[in-house]
Amino acid sequence: MADPQPLAVYIHWPYCARICPYCDFNVYKRREDTTLLPAILKDLVHWRSLSGERDITSIHFGGGTPSLMTPAQVGAMIEQVDALWGLGDVEIALEANPHEADAESWQGYRAAGLTRMSLGVQTFNNAALKFLGRDHNGAQAREALDLGMSIFPSVSADLIFGWAGQTSEMLADDLEKLLQAGSQHISTYQLTIEDGTAFAKAEGRGQDRAVDADLSADFYDLVRDKLITAGFNHYEVSNFAKPRHQSQHNLAYWRGLDYAGVGPGAHGRMTIDGVKHASVAQMRPAAYVKSVGETGSGIESNEILSGKARAEEYILMGLRIDEGISLRKYKKLSQGNLNEVVIRDFVTDGLLKFEGDRLKATFAGRLVLNAIIERILLG
Repeated sequence: MADPQPLAVYIHWPYCARICPYCDFNVYKRREDTTLLPAILKDLVHWRSLSGERDITSIHFGGGTPSLMTPAQVGAMIEQVDALWGLGDVEIALEANPHEADAESWQGYRAAGLTRMSLGVQTFNNAALKFLGRDHNGAQAREALDLGMSIFPSVSADLIFGWAGQTSEMLADDLEKLLQAGSQHISTYQLTIEDGTAFAKAEGRGQDRAVDADLSADFYDLVRDKLITAGFNHYEVSNFAKPRHQSQHNLAYWRGLDYAGVGPGAHGRMTIDGVKHASVAQMRPAAYVKSVGETGSGIESNEILSGKARAEEYILMGLRIDEGISLRKYKKLSQGNLNEVVIRDFVTDGLLKFEGDRLKATFAGRLVLNAIIERILLG
């Protein structure tokens, strides 16, 4: 019998000091909540009962704004994961906002076991930060990066591009400042207007919030060229890393591994007796706490994924990374082969390529990856 696959642990802390106008995550205005931490610790016990013994690849604290937690709260969750599964030399990451940078707290996170800080820099342009509804300025972003670099072994910075009014010179300046700071990992995101957000409502009133698709594509080319020249590996559509600084947690998602989803609204994937389960936790914090208190679990919905659904998810996630997908694994999941005619056409057009057993997207393919995946899934 094959050894169980490794497990990543995602913990969602849903509170924010301010909700950004482009955000469609499961977030809530900051408030004092003494009930959520005990519920998360108890929910982790439930996930251990589902998973059995596993090697942990990573712990990721996301949100929301998990840096609103104290080092003691973060440490309690790390200790619980260690007590339940055991922790070796694994990546433990937390997302933070630059204006909340605090040397004492961050040193406390490091002492609790944190190895990676993910900073929501977005841009150093003060006018753009105000436009994006951020609470920090460019100087605070640089100070936070410097502090993070002095404390944590790895620091990742988020960068948003494609906001209305942005120029190539502005984007190049942002990139240069990130490189000067020494961040080993940069996640780049094209600003998209999600339904139900404040930005969507503004666009509905005729107020532009994002640049057009052609200019955004030019920005993407600029980002890639500058970061690759600086020695970064473009290992995923939106992510660039120096050697040995790839996000191990996100790679677990992209490679189709199992992950526990703990906290309000968290998604999980768990293979039990060869069957893959997709779960979603209760969205609202009070409902999550109540569910854990009554059942021991915060899970609201649980779906068994068919082989076809697992194969589709594997393509959706796996073609995003430079290592691509294994054709053997896809065939095992789907009990069938990919449409050879469709794949051959994409290879001929220079959008996909074969390397042994693996199918990968080229850089040109990454630019139109959603359309490629849609065509593949349609067969």
